[in-house]
Amino acid sequence: MTPHFSLDEFTHSDIALRRGIDNRLPAELVPAATATLELLERIRSFLSERCGQEVPMAISSGYRCPALNMIVGSASTSDHPRGDAADWTAPTFGTPFEICQALAPQVGVLGIGQLIHEFGRWVHVSTRVPAQAANRIITISSTGTHPGVLPA
Repeated sequence: MTPHFSLDEFTHSDIALRRGIDNRLPAELVPAATATLELLERIRSFLSERCGQEVPMAISSGYRCPALNMIVGSASTSDHPRGDAADWTAPTFGTPFEICQALAPQVGVLGIGQLIHEFGRWVHVSTRVPAQAANRIITISSTGTHPGVLPA
């Protein structure tokens, strides 16, 4: 779909495979998933340029069918079942916290609808801008949800 990301990578889920859940992307969500992969491509380019070397990104969770989304304990309002979001890491660049710090000033330029530093373990990006501006850049940690990029 893009030079560095595929729909197979975006829909892959070890949990779905173990549980026998069909996590294939419905045809009507291909445009949304494509837009999300294009967002990841822009982010990868930005991080690579900033780092001075290629920065691979590993998607840990992209599209999740509603059944999978429920099993992983995600909210029913999650952007994942719509193909609008991805969780990922890029260790070549830095920690999820460092990545979010670099991306936060660029959300408008890169077209990031929402940026979340989640539990210090991964970065969540979505193409959809949340209804409340305070939820555009947040940190989710064991202590709750907080505005901005904070250490987890």
